[in-house]
Parts: sequence; C-alpha cells; structure tokens
Amino acid sequence: MSWSKLKQNLESFLCPALVGRVEYRSTSYRYASDRPGNCYLAVDKKNILNMSDTTTPIRWYQTEQEIKNDPNIEIPVDNEEIEAIRKESKGIPEDRLHVIARSRKISVLAKELMSAQSSLSKSNFTAAATTFLSRPIEESLESQDILLNILALVDRRVGKKRILNMSEKIKLKHPAVQYFYEIRRRTL
Repeated sequence: MSWSKLKQNLESFLCPALVGRVEYRSTSYRYASDRPGNCYLAVDKKNILNMSDTTTPIRWYQTEQEIKNDPNIEIPVDNEEIEAIRKESKGIPEDRLHVIARSRKISVLAKELMSAQSSLSKSNFTAAATTFLSRPIEESLESQDILLNILALVDRRVGKKRILNMSEKIKLKHPAVQYFYEIRRRTL
C-alpha cells in the first residue's frame, strides 16, 4: 500500500477530538539507497515519535538498569504475585515479598520495553500500520508492540469507558504509549 493511502486510512480512524492534532508524517529520499527515510507521529505540529532517531521528547531507555531505576515507572503488584513468591521461598520477611515481586515484574517489563523500542523504523511503522488496519482493535490494545498500542489509543473505536478502565495497564507500557494515552484521556 502506498504511503498516501496508508496515511489516509489511518487518519480516517482518528478519534474526532484528535483530528488535526495527531498527524502521521513520512520523508523518503528517492536516490539514497542506504537511507529509507523517516516516519514521525506528530502532535500539535511537534514531532513526538521519530521512527529512526532516539532524540525525541519521549524517554528512551538505553539499558535495563535505567528502566529498573526510573522512579517514574509505577509497577502495580497484586496479591497473587506476592503469594507465589511466598510459596516458592520460605523464610523471607513479609516486607521483602512486595519488593521481590516488583523487582521480578520490572525485569520482565524492562526486557519487553527494550525489545519494543529497538524495532522502531519506517518500514516497521508501515508493517505495524498495515497490521493495525487488518485486525481487531482489541488485539492492537493488548499487543506488546508500541506502534500498535499508540494507533489503537488514538482510534475512534476505543471509547471513553475503555480508555478510563485501562489506566493500570498503561502504567506497564512504554513511555510513548503512556504519552499518547494521556493525550487521548484529556480529550474525554
């Protein structure tokens, strides 16, 4: 599918409050074989998510330790996870169970975030957008792919109730997804 057709299809699914605010942009270099071009998601005429460069206003992580030590990441831990740790390790003080459960969960999250952000490029955006247009919105919301999450969050098929109910799940997502979630939540 050509870029202009893909862009038109994506923009037709934007929620009405974000039409004109969220834009999909692309640049290509016709005679440069080693450089396929860039793709951007722009909000209010500012390039927010650049598909080929890590110099964007959104926090990009270089190592797993950065994610683990970031105080802004909130990791909810439920009682089931604490019980699982209590059963597998006997003799650990009760106050440490929550810390261990959170640490394990953040390690898994860190690996997912690193792999997700390392695959952002123009060709991946085109593939993700094509996938997004061909599958149910629920699959895009539940996906681990940053681009599918963002495209689903700005989609008009995701209603007010669903947006409000997903606030806990969004805390476990990449900062780019959290950013677009906040933009969408403010439109409600």
